[in-house]
Amino acid sequence: MPDKKPKIALKDSYLAMIKNAVGSNMFRGFYLVTSGRKSEITNDGRLSCAFFVSTILHFFGLVKDPHLTVAGLEKDLEKSGWKKIARPKIGAVLVWEKAYNNKTWNDHIGFYAGNDRAISNSSQNKKPTTHHWTYKGKRKIEAIYWNEKLSS
Repeated sequence: MPDKKPKIALKDSYLAMIKNAVGSNMFRGFYLVTSGRKSEITNDGRLSCAFFVSTILHFFGLVKDPHLTVAGLEKDLEKSGWKKIARPKIGAVLVWEKAYNNKTWNDHIGFYAGNDRAISNSSQNKKPTTHHWTYKGKRKIEAIYWNEKLSS
C-alpha cells in the first residue's frame, strides 16, 4: 500500500509561526520603487503590523496577498473567507482602533495568542512582541476575524 502524502497540521504550524516571530527583525524594511525613486515604507519596522500579519496569513494560503496596510488586509480577509466573531480564539486576527503615534493616526493589527495576550508588531521595538490584548484597556478592539480552516 503506497504512503499517503503528508498533510500540513495547519493550525499548529500557523500558531507556531506566529509565536516564533516574536523578536524577529524579519518584518523591518520593505522597499517600493515609484517613478524611479526607491523608498523604505515600513519606517524601519515601525509601521510593519500589516506586513507581519499578512505575510504569515499568505504563507498558509489564508489570504490572497501580503499587505502593507491594515485596510488592504481587512478587505483581503473578508474576500478570503474570514468572518468577524465576538470573542477571540487563539490565532484570531485582531484589529485595534486607530491611535495617534508619531504625529499621525495609525491602524493596528495582530494575532490573539490566548490568556489575554496578543502578538503584534511593536512600533517602538520595530519587531513583533507579545502584549496584553487590549493594551491593558488602553486600546479598543474594533474587529476580531476568524477563519474556519483553523478550527480543525
